[in-house]
Amino acid sequence: MTEQTDLSEAVDDLPDGVDEAPAPAGPPVKSALDQKINDVFGGAVVRKDLVKAVKGNAIVPSFVLEYLLGQYAASDDEATIQTGIESVRKILADHYVHRNQAELIKSNIREKGRYRVIDKVQVQLNEKDDTYEAEFANLGIKQVLVSPATIKAHPKLLVGGVWCICDIEYQHSDNARVVPWILGSIKPIQLSNFDFAGYVSSRREFSTDEWIDLLVQSIGFNPELFGRRAKLIQLVRLIPFVERNYNLVELGPKGTGKSHIFSEFSPHGMLISGGEVTVPKLFVNNANGRIGLVGYWDVVAFDEFAGKKKRTDKALVDIMKNYMANKSFSRGVETLGAEASMVFIGNTSHNVPYMLKHSDLFDELPESYHDSAYLDRLHFYIPGWEVDTIRSEMFSDGYGFVVDYIAEVLKSMRDADYSDRYQHHFTLGSDISTRDRDGIHKTFSGLMKIIYPHGEATKEQIEEILRFAVEGRKRVKDQILRIDSTMAEVKFGYSDKAGEWRGVTTLEEDEYPAYYHHRSGVGADTDESATSTTPGAIAEAAPVVETAPKRAPLFEGHREFQENQRGVSYENLLLPYLLGATDIRIVDPYIRLPHQGRNLVDLLALVASVKDAADEITVKLVTKEDKGDFQQQHLLMLKDIQDGAASEGIKFNVEWDETIHDRSITTDNGWKILLGRGLDIFQKGSGSQFDMGARRQEFRQVVAFGVTYINERK
Repeated sequence: MTEQTDLSEAVDDLPDGVDEAPAPAGPPVKSALDQKINDVFGGAVVRKDLVKAVKGNAIVPSFVLEYLLGQYAASDDEATIQTGIESVRKILADHYVHRNQAELIKSNIREKGRYRVIDKVQVQLNEKDDTYEAEFANLGIKQVLVSPATIKAHPKLLVGGVWCICDIEYQHSDNARVVPWILGSIKPIQLSNFDFAGYVSSRREFSTDEWIDLLVQSIGFNPELFGRRAKLIQLVRLIPFVERNYNLVELGPKGTGKSHIFSEFSPHGMLISGGEVTVPKLFVNNANGRIGLVGYWDVVAFDEFAGKKKRTDKALVDIMKNYMANKSFSRGVETLGAEASMVFIGNTSHNVPYMLKHSDLFDELPESYHDSAYLDRLHFYIPGWEVDTIRSEMFSDGYGFVVDYIAEVLKSMRDADYSDRYQHHFTLGSDISTRDRDGIHKTFSGLMKIIYPHGEATKEQIEEILRFAVEGRKRVKDQILRIDSTMAEVKFGYSDKAGEWRGVTTLEEDEYPAYYHHRSGVGADTDESATSTTPGAIAEAAPVVETAPKRAPLFEGHREFQENQRGVSYENLLLPYLLGATDIRIVDPYIRLPHQGRNLVDLLALVASVKDAADEITVKLVTKEDKGDFQQQHLLMLKDIQDGAASEGIKFNVEWDETIHDRSITTDNGWKILLGRGLDIFQKGSGSQFDMGARRQEFRQVVAFGVTYINERK
C-alpha cells in the first residue's frame, strides 16, 4: 500500500514546538549589544523570545502580543519580565477571544454587564439606518453600534479590520430588532505617540553594525546567523513601511518567511491572498464610492501571488499598473491618489538556473502579470532563493524594538526623502532610464531612512546601499529584457566624483553567466550563450571538436563487498548508473535515523554535482513512515532534505509503503540496482569531525553487502 505524502503539510500538522530546540534552563545570557539596547532604548524594547512564551495557542499577530509585552515586560530585569509575562498571559487568558470559547465570553459579558475583549474588529456603514456597525471576528457578534467620532479617529476600522481592546456591554431588549451588544470603548492596538527626535538622537549611540543587528533582532531573527547581505535583504522587506508607493516583489522557495513581516510586524500593513483581491476591495467601489485598501493602509501585500494558471481580472491588472506608476486610480470621472506600497509575494517551483535557462525569474507569475509594462513598475526584486528556510535556531532571544514602536517610527518617516543623499559622492549611469532611476532612488531612500535615520553616513556606507539598490532594480530590468525584445539594454552602475565607473551585477548573473543573458526571441536552448563575452565562452567561429572519450560499458551482474573493505563510495558504486537519468526511484524502508538521512543527502549531492545546474531531476523515495516516538524527527528530517535538494534542482518527494522490504534504485535510463542493505553500507566512524572518512566515503570501512546491476532495456 503506497501513499504519496506532502512533507510541507505533514510538518505543518505536527504539534507546536516539535521543530524547536529545547527551552533553555534559565534566561538567555545578555550580550553587550543587548545591554546597550536596554540602556539607550529602555521601555521601547522587549526580549524577542517572550512572544512565543506568551502566545500559546492564540492565533494573534506578533504586534498584538508585543504591544502587551511592551506595557508589562519592556525591561531587562528578570523578575519584572517574569511578572510581566504572567500579566500578559492572564490578560490573554481572560480577554483574548478564542473562537471555540466565544459563547463563554458572551456569557461573561451578559452576566457582568460589561467585559473587556481583545479581538479583530471591522466596521461597516449601514446606509439604510445611517449607522456604523462593528463585527467582531472571533467573538462572532455583529451590528454593534459604533460612534462616528470613533470612525473618524480610526478610519482603518472600515477596511480590513483592526485588532483592538474593547469594552462591550450587554443590554437585552424585547424588541428583536435591537442588538443587545453595546460598544463601551475601543482602543486599536498601536502606539499613540513617540519621540522621533529622541529616536534619531539615540541612533548615534550605535555603530552601523550594531544598529543593523538591533533591527534584525527587532524583526525577530538572530543576527549572528545572517551575513551582511542576508541582513540587508531582511531590511528591504521593511522599505514599503517607510517609503510611500514602493512596489516590491519577492519570489522564492517556500518557508523563507516572505509573508511574516507583512502579517505580523506592523499594524499598518495588510496581507491578503492574491486570489482574493478585487477592484472594489483594493481601490474603489463605484457603487457606493467607498475607498478600498490602498486608501487606508501603508502597505498592501499579496500573498501566494505566483501561479501561472491563476485566473486574474484584466481590469484589476490595468488599474494596478496605473496606480503603481502614477499613485492614482479613477472613480468614475474622478481621479484619486493614495500612498499604499504594493508587495507581491510568491513561491517558485524551480531553481534559479532552470528559470534562467528555460524562461525568466518572473516565470511563476500569472500570465496577466507576466507583462513588461506591469513588471517595469516594480522597484526591487528580492531574490527569495538567497533567503534560508526558517529554522528554530534562527529566532532571536535578544532585545529588539517593540513592534508597534518601530512601526510608528517607520510610518513617521514616510514623509522624508533621502533619495539624493548619494549624489555628493556618486552619479548614476547616463543610460539608466527615469523609471529605473526611480526604483533605485526609492530603495536607496528607504534603506537610508532605516539604517541611517540621522542622515549621517560615510561614502563607503552610502555606496554599499546604493549598490544594493541598483542590483535590485537591475534584476527587474534584466528579466524584462528577456520578455520584451523592444526594450533597450541598460548599463547599470555609477561613477564616483573622479569619474571611475563601477558596474553592478546581480549575484545570479555572476553565478550563471551562460544562462543569464538570453534575450526574448532566442530559444532558451540555443547556443546564444556561446557567442557571449563571458569568461569561458566558446568563440563563435571555433570548430566543434569531440574530445570526450567514449565510456566503457557499465558492469552488469552481481558484486559482493567484504566487511571492513575500503575504497567504496556512492561515486564509484552508483553514480555511473545514474548519469543521464532524469527520474530516479529509491526504495529503502529504513531512511529514518540521522546517519541514514545523511547517506541519502550524500547521494543527492553527488547527483546534483554532475548534472547541468539548469536541469531538474526528480527523485522519489519509497520508504516506511516511522510511527513511533521519532515520527516527528523523521518528518522534519525528510522535509529538510526536500528543501535542500530543491535549491539544487532536485525535486525530492516521499511515498509511504508499509509493505516493502527489498532495497533498490530504478532510473528512467534503463538501470535497476538491487541494494542488499540499501544506502546504509558504511560502518559507524569515530564521530570525530577530523576523521577523513567523514569527508570522503572511500576512506570509510563498509559492512558486508551485495549489489546487483540490471539493464532493463536489454
